[in-house]
Amino acid sequence: MNQAISACQFEADYDAYSGAVYRLAMVYLGRQADAEDVTQEVFLRLLHRAPAFADQDHEKRWLLQVTANLCRDQLRGFWRKRVTELEDSIPAAPPEELEALDAVFRLPEKYKLPIHLHYYEGYSVAEMAEILKLGQSAVKMRLKRGRELLKIELEGSI
Repeated sequence: MNQAISACQFEADYDAYSGAVYRLAMVYLGRQADAEDVTQEVFLRLLHRAPAFADQDHEKRWLLQVTANLCRDQLRGFWRKRVTELEDSIPAAPPEELEALDAVFRLPEKYKLPIHLHYYEGYSVAEMAEILKLGQSAVKMRLKRGRELLKIELEGSI
């Protein structure tokens, strides 16, 4: 059942989860403006159509699942250019992580999403399977192949 949340709870949720939502949208979409739009839409949905959450982990998974769904919808949109340039500065990462994060952004989409969710957001394979709507074996394979591609990419830059 959907419920309305209080302004105080909404503000606390935004402070706690907006960074994770924004980072996931950046991984999907690659453009700051698009990631900001999706982040705004995710929190509007939280404000107006939030289900009853069992705990904070459930709430965060719901927010990331909504983010992933909105990003997929946007990428399928007829107006969306499939190839985009990333912004020069990515505000979500500290400077020492930019090289690794840049390498993650260059991965094919099906590998960068599991890598981001696992290593940057700390999700398990089972949780990622739920968020990405994939089987656990598919998530494991994408993590494995993504790590292999990252290793090749990062060793080539040394």
